Amino acid sequence: MIKIGNAPCSWGVEFADDPRNPAWRKVLQENADAGYTGIELGPVGFMPEDPAVLGDALEEYGQELVGGVVFRPFHDAAKWDDVMDASVRTCKALQAHGAQHLVLIDSISPRRAPTAGRADEAEQMDNAEWAAFRDRIATIARMGAEEYGLTVGMHAHAAGFIDFEPELERLLAEVDENILKICFDTGHHSYAGFDPVAFMKRHIGRISYMHFKDIDPKVKAKVVANRTDFYDACAQGIFCNLGDGDVDFPAVRQVLLDAGFEGWCTVEQDCDPAGDTSPIDDAKLNRAYLQSIGFEGT
Repeated sequence: MIKIGNAPCSWGVEFADDPRNPAWRKVLQENADAGYTGIELGPVGFMPEDPAVLGDALEEYGQELVGGVVFRPFHDAAKWDDVMDASVRTCKALQAHGAQHLVLIDSISPRRAPTAGRADEAEQMDNAEWAAFRDRIATIARMGAEEYGLTVGMHAHAAGFIDFEPELERLLAEVDENILKICFDTGHHSYAGFDPVAFMKRHIGRISYMHFKDIDPKVKAKVVANRTDFYDACAQGIFCNLGDGDVDFPAVRQVLLDAGFEGWCTVEQDCDPAGDTSPIDDAKLNRAYLQSIGFEGT
């Protein structure tokens, strides 16, 4: 059975210390009010790290913790202590609540931000830098899988060094699939200029977790042409409601069904926390859309 959850980033929560963030209890309550029974942790530190406090709240709102994301600069060797700290804290939180999915994302790099969506122009690491970068990812993946019993997935992300399809495929070829799977984000794959459904068909055996995100093609064309900052692109609405963009979600569903995929898929509609949209209204619309195309586990 495919189950559908949501995530704090759909309420604009990207960084735990952003003063614009909604209260964590409000996110849990609105996620429940929108009809979802699963939610991600959000950036570590946004929700309480005391298991008793968060556990009581999850039970109060009828929520299951699905997974958590380590969105940190894996590309920057000088930031390793930050990467490790966030990874350990996230692993502990997920393990404490029986969540399964640890998602690794190389955060936005100033070296890559201007070429989001422009694979042919993007700066590439040299072989030595790539090997060290890959090994940092593999170290966290092994820790999550072997020390905490989590399913670890790599998530490609606009403006990081794992952005474009060839980079993700290179990483997958070089890191043991027993410790590193794929958290596949439909929207970021489209943002990068590649076909999400075609990638899924080739790699469905390694996809352990899904992020459902849609892309407004008009906004995408504009922000790629203008070399727009990722968060400005979010504020301009590049991530639209599911079904309103260029991702073929009926085809995504069919690939999952054909493969016998089971477990959670999470809606992520990154937005500006100070924007004009209503996160709970979008969450309801996204859930209704997924139900309309046959996702029953919502």
